[in-house]
Formats: sequence, structure tokens, C-alpha cells
Amino acid sequence: MENSTTEIKAAASLLGVTDNESGTELINKKFIILVSGVAALGGLLFGFDTAIISGAIPYITSYFSLNEYWVGWAVGSILIGCAAGAMLAGKLADKYGRRYMLIICAILFAASGIGAGLSTNLTVFIIFRLIGGLGVGAAAMVSPMYIAEIAPAKWRGRLVACYQLAIVFGILIAYFANFIFDGTGANNWRWMFASQAAPSLLFFLMLLLVPETPRWLIMKQRIAEAEKILKKVLGKAHVETEINIIKHSFHNAKGVSLKQLFSKTYRPVLYLGITVAIFQQVTGINSIIYYAPEIFRETGLDSSSSLMQTIGIGVINILSTLGAIALVDRIGRKKLLLIGTIMMGISLVAVGLCFKYHYYDHYLVLIFMLLYVASFGCTLGAVVWVYIAEIFPNLIRSLAMSVATLALWLADFVVTLTFPIMTDPKHLGTSNTMFCYAALCVVAFVYMLFKVKETKGRSLENIETLFVH
Repeated sequence: MENSTTEIKAAASLLGVTDNESGTELINKKFIILVSGVAALGGLLFGFDTAIISGAIPYITSYFSLNEYWVGWAVGSILIGCAAGAMLAGKLADKYGRRYMLIICAILFAASGIGAGLSTNLTVFIIFRLIGGLGVGAAAMVSPMYIAEIAPAKWRGRLVACYQLAIVFGILIAYFANFIFDGTGANNWRWMFASQAAPSLLFFLMLLLVPETPRWLIMKQRIAEAEKILKKVLGKAHVETEINIIKHSFHNAKGVSLKQLFSKTYRPVLYLGITVAIFQQVTGINSIIYYAPEIFRETGLDSSSSLMQTIGIGVINILSTLGAIALVDRIGRKKLLLIGTIMMGISLVAVGLCFKYHYYDHYLVLIFMLLYVASFGCTLGAVVWVYIAEIFPNLIRSLAMSVATLALWLADFVVTLTFPIMTDPKHLGTSNTMFCYAALCVVAFVYMLFKVKETKGRSLENIETLFVH
């Protein structure tokens, strides 16, 4: 395996392939947009399932009689399921296929929403949140991997970024669902959770229309099926070339073990993926997403007004992610990551100062929270998913993405669990908590400045040569 990149370079040279993929003008755009769009719907369920609890927090707190520690556990328990789902999904996606795993995710999403909505005690509620987490964690790994493996190189950044767009769209739908059901009486929180059954059913039905990825089919020696799909993606002239390059990237191996994944060959790129994934979370985004209504209530707003301002965050999240889709294949991954960490840090310092001096006039808290979310959505939010979906070699992609996504969810869990504790006046308070997240933005900037390599416009097989020697 030490000679893997040399073999791929030689194969690409002999077969006349370049990173420009000049044959992509013959691609079937409708087909690529359809399959990528369907896979991205996994992100919509991801966003909906994780954000729906934001509006339900005061009601489940009252119903289940929760203190701040149990609130953190009720909100963050889904992330334990996410971590488990991410870890299990890699092996299962290699064994049964990317599409099959997404179908399982759709079923888990529906079961989670209905089950949580029907819960009569905290234990049952937590169990169904964990079930939902299995689906979210698996989809977070498999959806961007599916898109990355089926998209042509010059479109890959934008199409994988559409996964993040689906996430934030799901978050916005969840915010609207919270606002709509907020006034429906004592069982409002039950309707909030149960409402996710509808998008879960849509996801399930749409998955019946899409094929498996060509790279997984080639890994399973199902060459004829892969050829049909690649003809739609690349055009007939380049299919044989692409199949040969993909075959070379697997080195005639069926898979890779966890021990091999941490070997000298793959360790650097694995650690890079893990670290970038962790930085997406420890810079505080899901504290804002999950607890936004609670943060706004702290400034003196009532429940309805805080939910409306939270919807504003959802709208900005979508608009900024559209910016990421437009920029990721033009500006590149590294520049966007660096810009994002700077802007997020500045915004968090500003919000922290507002809370430190109790200055809530002129919508300053809202403005800087919107700036923070916009900075995240246009950079780390979308670009991290693109980056970890493309930097790992074909042979280790499923398992490596499992490990990186596992790290992401564990970081998310720590942030989500600790936020209500950190913001308690008896501990750090909201202002100092924001300053902590800002400091982590600085750390992320320094790391990415020196460690992240640009990958825009390169084929997946060529990207391997950047990281594996």
C-alpha cells in the first residue's frame, strides 16, 4: 500500500486522465442532480431531527421535571446515537451499499419522531432519541459519501455542499414546525417530534428511484452496473478509463481493517479528517442551533418572539449555505475554512460582550448571532462535509469517514451536553461560554492554515496522491 499513490498516478498517466475531466460536458445533468438531490435529503432529516428539540425544550423540561443537567442529556442524547450510527455505517455501507444504508436511515428517522412524540416517560423518550441518532449519524456519513462517489470532480464541491443546504433547510422546517405547534396546547411538543414522519416517508420513497454508486459497485466487482451509471455521469468516451482508474485505487483489496486505517500510510489523512470534523463542532454551532430560543429568552424576549428570531437564524443558515455552494468550487476549500473561523470568532466575541454588559438593545445579539451562523453556513458548515467526503482514498473512505464522523458527533455531544451547564450563572455564564468558543475558532484557524491542503477540481483518485505516500 506504500506504493498506492504511485500506482494511481501511473495509471492516470497511461490512461490519459487529467483532473479537468474534459468529458464532463457529456454528462447527464438531470441524472446527477436527481441522485445527488435524493441523497442530500438525508441531510434534511438530519437537520430536522436534531433541531426540532429546540422549540420543545421548555415543554419537555416541565413535563419530565428536568434540571439543567437532565436538559443537556435530553438534548444531547441523540448525539450518542449519532456517534454509534456513524461508526456502524462505514462497515455496513461497504457490505450492503450506500443506497441500502440510506433506506435504513429513513426508517429510523420516522420511528424516532413518532416514538419520541408518544413518549410518557424520560427513558422511552431518550431511547427514541437514540434511535433517531443512529439514523442521523449514519446519514451524515453515507449521504455526502454517496454524492462524492457519483459526482464529476468539477461539480463535486457544489453537490456535496447541497447536503449541508439540506441540513439547514431541515433545521428551518423544524423551526417552523416548532412555531406552528407552539400554540396547540399541552401536547404541542408531541406534535413537534411526530411531524418528522412526513419528510422521512418522502426520503424513503425517493430512494427507490436512485441507483448504487459506481465506486461501490466496482469494489464489489459489479462492473457492468457501474458502467451504466458512469456513462450517465461522464459520457461514453471516458467510462473505460474511469473504471480502470477506480480499480487501481482499490489495489485489488476487498477492504481495510481498523488497524490498517491507523497505519503509517493512512494515519496523517485520518487525523486531518478527524480534526477538521471536530473543529466544525467545538466552535459552538450546535449550541446556537439547539439552544437559540433559550439564548433569546435570556435577553428578555417571550416564547413567541424568541421562536421567530430563531426562524431568522434558519433563513440565514440557508442563504449562507447557498453562498457556500456558489463559492466552494471557485474559491476552494481552504480559503473558505480560514475565512469562516475568523468571522465566527469575531461574532462570538461580540455576542459574549453583549451578554457580559447586559446590552440587548438594537437587536445586537440577534445581528451578531446571524453573522456567526452566516459565517458558519458559508464555510465550515458546508465545506467540512465536502472535505471529509473527498480526502480519503477509495479503499478506506467508508471506514475513515465513519471514524471522522464519529469524532464529529462526540464533539457535538460534549458541546451540547455542557452548554446549559457552562451558561449557568453559577458556572461560566453565557458571555464567558461565547469567549471559549471564540478561542477555539482561533485554534481552528491556526491548524487549518498549516495542515489543510486544497482539493478543488481534482478527481477523488488524484486527491489520494496529496495525502497518501
